[in-house]
Amino acid sequence: MVSVPSAGGLAGHIGVGATASASASTRGSPTTASSVTLSGTGKPKPAQVNSNGYHPPKPNIPLSSMISPALDLSSVERRGQPTACKEPVKKKNRPHGLQEAPTYRPTEEEWKEPFEYVRKIAPEARQYGLCKIIPPDSWNPDFAINTERFHFRTRKQELNSVEGSTRANLTYLDALAKFHKQQGTNFTRLPYVDKKPLDLYRLKKAVEARGGFEKVCKHKKWAEIGRDLGYSGKIMSSLSTSLKNSYQKWLCPYEEYLRIAKPGVHQQLEREYGGPLTPSPAPSPMKRSTVHTPSSLRAESPARHATDALVATINGNAKDGDKDVSMTDASPLATPQVTSGFTAINSGGFTAVNSGFISVNRPLTTPSEGKAPTPTKAFATTPISSAKNTPEYRPSGLGPVALKRQMSCDSLDSAKKEPVDKEDDDPGSRRSKRLKKDTVPTVAGSHMSLFRPSLPRIPRDEASVPGEKCEQCGKGSEDGGFLLICESCDHGYHGTCLDPPIKIKPENEWNCPRCLVGDGQFGFEEGGLYSLKLFQEKAAAFKQGYFENKMPFDPILNCHRPVTEDDVEHEFWRLVADLEETVEVEYGADIHCTTHGSGFPTIEKNPLNPYSTDPWNLNLLPLHPESLFRHIKTDISGMTVPWVYVGMIFSTFCWHNEDHYSYSANYQHFGATKTWYGIPGEDAEKFENAMREAVPELFETQPDLLFQLVTLLTPEQLKKAGVRVFALDQRAGQYVITFPQAYHAGFNHGFNFNEAVNFAPSDWEPYGLAGVERLQAFRRQPCFSHDELLWTAAEGVTTGGLTIQTAKWLAPALERIHRRELLQRTEFIGKHEFIAKHLDAKHRCVFNDGAGEDCPMSLKVDDGDIPEDEYGCSYCKAFTYLSRFVCQKTGKVLCLQHAGNHPCCELPESDRYLGRDHDLIYRKSDEAIATTFKKVADKAHLPEAWEEKYEKLLDEEATPPLKALRNLLSEGEKIPYELPSLPVLKEFVDRCNQWVEEATNYTTRKQQNRRKSEKAWQSASRRSIGSSYQDQKEREMRNVDNIKRLLEQAELIGFECPEILQLQERAEAIKAFQVNAQQALDHRQSQTIEMVEDLLEEGQSFNVDIPEVEKLSRVLDQLKWNEKARSNRGVLMALKDVKSLIEEGERLGIPPYNDHLSFYIEQLTAGHNWESKAQELVNAETVHYAQLQALSDQAQVNFLPVSPETLAAVDQILHKQREAHRQIVDLNERSRNPDYQKRPKYVEVAEVMKKIEELQAKPAGTLDLEKEQKRHEDWMRKGKKLFGKSNAPLHILKSHMDYVHDRNVDCFDILNDLPRVPAEPASREPTPAETEGEAVGADGKPTRWNDPRFREVFCICRRTEAGMMIECELCHEWYHGKCLKIARGKLKEDDKYTCPICDWRVKIPRDAARPKLEDLVAWYDEIPGLPFQPEEEEVLKNIIETAQAFRNHIAPYCNPLLATASEAETQRFYLRKIEGAEILLANETNFFRQELHKWSPVAPEPPPVLEVSKSTRKPRPTKLQKMLAQYGVDDPDDLPESVKGKANSLKRKALNAEAAAAAASGSGGMATSPGGNPFAASGHPFFSRHSSAQPQTPGLSVSGSLHAHQSHGADSSSSHHARQGSNSMKVESMDVDRSMMQAGYYMQDGGGSGPMLVRGNSSLSLEERLLRGYPEGEEDTMDVDLNTQAGKTRALEILSRTDVGRRKAEEIFGRDVWGANSRDDNDPIGIGVGGEGEGDDSMFVDLVNDDDEDSDRRKTGDHSGYSLEDEQANTASTLLED
Repeated sequence: MVSVPSAGGLAGHIGVGATASASASTRGSPTTASSVTLSGTGKPKPAQVNSNGYHPPKPNIPLSSMISPALDLSSVERRGQPTACKEPVKKKNRPHGLQEAPTYRPTEEEWKEPFEYVRKIAPEARQYGLCKIIPPDSWNPDFAINTERFHFRTRKQELNSVEGSTRANLTYLDALAKFHKQQGTNFTRLPYVDKKPLDLYRLKKAVEARGGFEKVCKHKKWAEIGRDLGYSGKIMSSLSTSLKNSYQKWLCPYEEYLRIAKPGVHQQLEREYGGPLTPSPAPSPMKRSTVHTPSSLRAESPARHATDALVATINGNAKDGDKDVSMTDASPLATPQVTSGFTAINSGGFTAVNSGFISVNRPLTTPSEGKAPTPTKAFATTPISSAKNTPEYRPSGLGPVALKRQMSCDSLDSAKKEPVDKEDDDPGSRRSKRLKKDTVPTVAGSHMSLFRPSLPRIPRDEASVPGEKCEQCGKGSEDGGFLLICESCDHGYHGTCLDPPIKIKPENEWNCPRCLVGDGQFGFEEGGLYSLKLFQEKAAAFKQGYFENKMPFDPILNCHRPVTEDDVEHEFWRLVADLEETVEVEYGADIHCTTHGSGFPTIEKNPLNPYSTDPWNLNLLPLHPESLFRHIKTDISGMTVPWVYVGMIFSTFCWHNEDHYSYSANYQHFGATKTWYGIPGEDAEKFENAMREAVPELFETQPDLLFQLVTLLTPEQLKKAGVRVFALDQRAGQYVITFPQAYHAGFNHGFNFNEAVNFAPSDWEPYGLAGVERLQAFRRQPCFSHDELLWTAAEGVTTGGLTIQTAKWLAPALERIHRRELLQRTEFIGKHEFIAKHLDAKHRCVFNDGAGEDCPMSLKVDDGDIPEDEYGCSYCKAFTYLSRFVCQKTGKVLCLQHAGNHPCCELPESDRYLGRDHDLIYRKSDEAIATTFKKVADKAHLPEAWEEKYEKLLDEEATPPLKALRNLLSEGEKIPYELPSLPVLKEFVDRCNQWVEEATNYTTRKQQNRRKSEKAWQSASRRSIGSSYQDQKEREMRNVDNIKRLLEQAELIGFECPEILQLQERAEAIKAFQVNAQQALDHRQSQTIEMVEDLLEEGQSFNVDIPEVEKLSRVLDQLKWNEKARSNRGVLMALKDVKSLIEEGERLGIPPYNDHLSFYIEQLTAGHNWESKAQELVNAETVHYAQLQALSDQAQVNFLPVSPETLAAVDQILHKQREAHRQIVDLNERSRNPDYQKRPKYVEVAEVMKKIEELQAKPAGTLDLEKEQKRHEDWMRKGKKLFGKSNAPLHILKSHMDYVHDRNVDCFDILNDLPRVPAEPASREPTPAETEGEAVGADGKPTRWNDPRFREVFCICRRTEAGMMIECELCHEWYHGKCLKIARGKLKEDDKYTCPICDWRVKIPRDAARPKLEDLVAWYDEIPGLPFQPEEEEVLKNIIETAQAFRNHIAPYCNPLLATASEAETQRFYLRKIEGAEILLANETNFFRQELHKWSPVAPEPPPVLEVSKSTRKPRPTKLQKMLAQYGVDDPDDLPESVKGKANSLKRKALNAEAAAAAASGSGGMATSPGGNPFAASGHPFFSRHSSAQPQTPGLSVSGSLHAHQSHGADSSSSHHARQGSNSMKVESMDVDRSMMQAGYYMQDGGGSGPMLVRGNSSLSLEERLLRGYPEGEEDTMDVDLNTQAGKTRALEILSRTDVGRRKAEEIFGRDVWGANSRDDNDPIGIGVGGEGEGDDSMFVDLVNDDDEDSDRRKTGDHSGYSLEDEQANTASTLLED
């Protein structure tokens, strides 16, 4: 916010000065209009908003429950997003010529460990005080804060007030104006010199720098001072006079007053502070805003309670008049009349920080960004907070400093309960960051609650209202005369109590000496309440408004030049140093993560987020295993728990260093740049001195000013003082690390969000101790006890044990506190004993014998934990962790430094030293401290002790024992610390171990295991890298010279071990062996195998290659060969063994004249001859078994070396021949056994015959057995033909008969499946109630629902409901769609269906022919005459018996004389069962069909007599037809040339298949004459009726379409394709029984004497026309007459070429047309080329592969109208095509 000092406004009013400065912006903060929605409310309420943000008038819920619009994260600069600000490549030119601090970019590997990386960069970065770290690109944590619920308060900052020189100037001028006003002088504006206002403060400083007024006058320095003040061009004498007069008129009286009044004011401050003013613990206060905030408006709010409790600890009970004033009723005010101070150039007057105070009970605190306490600047308590020098402007008086840390609820409660009249009994005197358990501030979402003040109690009476009593004597007006009330601070003073005294009460405004001298108090005003989005809008609007007219116009861009970071930085330092232009901004600093949440994911809220456990997460960094803060037992907010900061442009954090001189890490989550300035820790003292020299006035009353984080000093001034200052710019996603004791400051370039925390590597400890001592010197309370941290680390409480790493840094620290503690105890005890002995010579002191009953001192050793507030020194605020001195009267605690000498009670100092009414409490005794220190020191000394032991061993032994070295190495490796000598020792011991290991190979005799492992390793290695390298390595290892080399190396290495002596002994033994071996080689004729073996074993035990060993080995091999050759004579050996023996002898150098070698060469020749003869006989076409037998005997008798394989082959042939002959003889004998049951099984015969086929010659009797097998297989072929399986393999017969039997068992069931009324399927019947009463019937028997015997069966198959079912509209029986080949997709809901039982014209689809029962019986009767027992006998018997039983059961219903119409349903029921069976009961079928037609006629014609039942399969399109359809042509000649060859081949195959189908159909038609009825001659009365040829069913085409009721009508005879769009039921067409077709189709005129093939298309060949046949009218196209012998002969010649043609000839001329030589089975290989029904075997089809079209059809999921039977038929048709 920008405002002129002369006027200002809040609550929506923008103050404008009467005469504004030319350089000051008159733009106020924009009035924000927004709304905030509270949780639980239905609609948003309008918010009261002013320049401070949102201020609800009646807040009744915590801030965390408020909901505001969320922040759009895409609108802010964020790492990894397009909005991210890029790092500039070139470093910019900074103000004051500052050098850049270093920037580091760690790699992915370096980033894994933060402490290791900080340790790596610290040596360089520490020289700058701070550095920037840019994480790897892959590291980008999520922003975890809920921006809807995040609300925070800000602090207002006036930029020119935070700069030390400017603030001192304003403060001085304000006090000067008050002084002259009080003296009656009209000082309303600055005096002018050379038409410019004279800066009186700078004039004062210039005069002081030159020794004072008198010296300047004496030495005539006024002209020099004028030049320093910037005056030039004026006559020096006139300038000097003007300056001298101004100083003498305005400054001399005030300076003289200060000389007199300042000592008294300082004395008053010392009395209030409870100690010397320098160093001073008193921080500056913060003035309270008068706007409504949740904490200031509600009396019951936790923040209000916290403030009241804080006030109570200082002033007693707060007065109503001191509480906040509501702004809602404030009316806009005009520019106020200036009644005090003076009016300078800006006409608004100067506003000094100490211009006046309301009262001391106006504290409110704010933190700032650097983790140090941040006092806040005071502002007016009237609605016009920016009006300067007005009566309404009442800045607060001395009050508590703003704390960086929160005060716990426990401390607050204790503060309320403690008496208020105790001097230093302030529970919040510690500047604590620690957050105790269960004490989280109750104002959730705000850091403005429960602050812990840090200044001591002021001893004056706080219960009285300011102005009622005198501040000097404490009496009222009635006791000491009139009271003067200070216009600035409202405090009262007796006129007689002042120095000099005032006897007459002044009529004008009066200011007390304290206000005229100044106490240095300064603080920031509380700002507003914001959400992130609201603060972003405010920050953006402010920045836009501030710079919109300041940037120069860019003619190229046609707009104002964009604001750069350099612009912002230069403008910031200009505003800081500008006296006249006041710019006010807001900063959300030190916002607690415990209440607001961290910007990083946490393990509690985001357990699955990987960044919640990342070591760079600021929630985890302070407690890293290497961080010393992990030894702090509780959390400390801001140090071990992060704080967050929300900044806007120009918001700043002033110069400070971290609490306890710790490291800090600051991460920017998002937003604009933050500029940092750092000073190395080495220059900290220079910096502090420079600050004191620059603004000594501020340090007079505030020696601890640098702790308050409220003062800036420009880098230019610091550099002039010799202080090194560095700068860096932090952007989104970047870390800034500050180092111990390094001062740093900075400011923000815009809206941003940062998070910071402290951490402490091990090198921090010395800095931490120095930081604590500095806090104690300034009487400021530390955040934690440094001694407690060290002691906790020493005990290993938080780390699970003391480590060497910890002991290394802990030992020096413990030594320091041990020495300090013993010194302080000794000094205190010495003083105690001196006074005690002076008073009583016989004094028995408690410190000497521990039982001094006469000693008034009470000494205790108490190791128990107590609250921190109970062991802080009431004087210096240091923690008395190890020793504390407690006053029993006042309860005050003192450290040993101040014990006795500080007046804690009314007792004299000698009594306090004696210990009267005092307790001295040790937490640890001297012995415990010494013991702990020794333990830590010993632990830290472990590495050094090991090094000493190492050096001693090397010094005492020239050749140290290897065992001792190994033990020392083992000890060193167990020490978890880096030992400098350990790598050297390890390398030496490893070299010695390597030598020992290599020497052991030559000293140890038992090397079998090692050799095995080496061989295994070598075998694997050889497979990978080859064997040559390993062989070479093995040879080098076994070189005997290695022993000599090893002995030389041992001497060079210089160590001792037993292996050295062993190796020396081994060398001597090898030398002795070589002598003995040479003697044996010289006399080898006399050596035996045993002697050579013993000698060789001795040489091999040395594990080295000795030349004599190889020679002895060769001699031994020759001796063993001779022995082996001798022993193998007379033994049958294999040919390869003899050959190997000969080769081995030749390899060993056996001479050719050796008797054994000559013998085996002859044997090898004989073996080769035998081998060639045997191979010739074995491979001959006709095996001569006698010769084979002779060869076998020759090899056995003469011990010839032959090949075992050849000999085995000969023996095997002989064995197979003998075994086959034995089996054939046995089978022939058993096949002629009169007892049929004792004849062999056919399966056994088939297996034997299969084995005989493998023999090269058939044994005797094989032909007889083959004849019998042929006779048996003829019987099987007859059965195949009965079942229509003529073309199927023989083994199919048995499986098909099993299938027939399985079907017949259901259809011929006469026990359970009895006639019944039509029933509904279970899926359509209503389910009965499931109660016990209906589980059984009335007779106690199970009902049909739970009795399996009452399973409802349907359809012709007589099986239960399955799949799609369809109901006949006449008989209401349900049928399986699968049984009737009705596809689901061709049905419609309203279609009506008539079953084949009710309408004989509806054909039943059949996959195979059904044999007549009589034929099966005749076939069964042939079994006893068979040579073998067929495996089909049992199933055939079961089929016949089942059918006979059923026939007998229904015989009563087949009597035409007894049949009546009432039995129609029963007849229909039995006809359904007969039609579903797989054998034909012809008489019963015809009878029931005729009867049903008689009683319930559906067709207009009676049914024909049925003699046979054949397959109704329909062939599918051929491959040729599919190819034509694929290319869209009708003629194969139109196909592309690339496929014509294949098309011609398919065309021939298609013609053959079509001819075969026609032949099968013709043979079926020839079975019965066209007009005859074979059953008429059977004698059955049932067939006495006349039966004409089968009529065409209405609605049923000749192609066999299924009957449907909708088909009746004029279009009923249309084709199947013509009826596709009608509502008739669309089902697969089926062929009608071809035996019922007109015979005229094959006859010339329907009744000729013989068959005459009609002539066809002349474009076809004669063979094609013969196979096809043509209808009448095309006879003249044929060139052959089948009625003549010549035509018949020619036709037979053409048709005999193929099997299809032969069958066609049998159809035309009869089955005996080929004579007696024609075979019954025209398909000897069983590929299925018979007539209709014969090749459609479902079992056989399963054995062949599906066609590619069917595979494609299944892949595409097109199953409409496509059943398993269709697929089987198509597969069989494909087989025919192929």
